[in-house]
Amino acid sequence: MTDQRPLEKYYRQPAVYIKLPSGGKYYDKTVFTPTQTGEIPVLPMNAKDELSFKTPDAMMNGQATVDVIKSCVPNFLDPWKMVNYDTDVVLLAIRIATYGETMNIKYRTPVTGDEMEHTVNLPALLEELAKVQIKDEVTTSKGFKITMEPLTYTTLTKVQLANYESQKMYSALDSSALADADRTKVFRDTFDKINKINFSLLIDGIQKISTPTGEEVVDRQQIIDFCNNTDAKTVEEIQTLLGQLRNQTQIPPLKMKATEEQIKKGVPATYEVPMTFDNSNFFV
Repeated sequence: MTDQRPLEKYYRQPAVYIKLPSGGKYYDKTVFTPTQTGEIPVLPMNAKDELSFKTPDAMMNGQATVDVIKSCVPNFLDPWKMVNYDTDVVLLAIRIATYGETMNIKYRTPVTGDEMEHTVNLPALLEELAKVQIKDEVTTSKGFKITMEPLTYTTLTKVQLANYESQKMYSALDSSALADADRTKVFRDTFDKINKINFSLLIDGIQKISTPTGEEVVDRQQIIDFCNNTDAKTVEEIQTLLGQLRNQTQIPPLKMKATEEQIKKGVPATYEVPMTFDNSNFFV
C-alpha cells in the first residue's frame, strides 16, 4: 500500500532529552506531562519558531519564548507557568537541539576592554545544572522559616516589562525639557512603581512563613501585612535569601584566564564573564 503521507518521516525528531531541575513537582496535569523516566524530549526549532524570535512585540511580552517552548518541548502544556528553576535548562536544551552543542560568546576583558570570543560547551552546562538539589526553604537570623513559591514565567515577564518601562522613563527624564517640579513628580512616581514591583516580587515568592515559635502562616494577606509592618532588616534579609534560592539553577559565570600579554596590561590573571541568555544572540 502506498504511503499517503510520505513527508512525515522527515519531520523533526527529539534531539535532546533532559531532566528538569524542579523534577516537575510544581506542576499539575494542565501545565506539564511527566514521563516514566523523568526525562522529557526536546525538538529543534522549526522555521516558524525562528521567526518568532524576530518579532519584537512577541519577544518583549514573552509570547515568543512561550510559543517556542510549546513547540520544542511538547511536555510543557502551559509554559507561562514554568517555574524559574527550569527556565535556563529548557532554553539551553532548545539551543543545543537546534544549533548544536557549542555556542560562541563575545565579551570584553576587564581593565583593557578588549573584545574577546569564547566557545562554550553547552552540554557541560546542562550537566552542571542537573546536579543541583533544589532547596525551597530558608531561615532568617531571627528564626522565621520561609518556604519559597517559585516564580512562574508569567511573573518574571511582568517584572521584566515593568522594569523596562521604568528604565525608559528614567532615560526620557534625562533628555526631557520638563520643569524641575514636574521632573521630580515623574521621578517619584517611577520610583514608587519600582518599589511596588519589588514588593510584589517578594510576596509572590513566599508560600509560607513559620514563626520562631512554630506557627505556620499561608494566608496571603497576613504575609503582606507582616512584610509591611516588620522591621526593614528582616524584609531585606528575606529578599536576599529568596534571591539566593531563585539563583540555584542560574548558569554560573564563566571563569576565564588572561594571557601573559593581557596580564602585563593590567588584566586580572583570572576573571569571570556572566553567562546571560539574550534571545537576540542566543537563538541565532
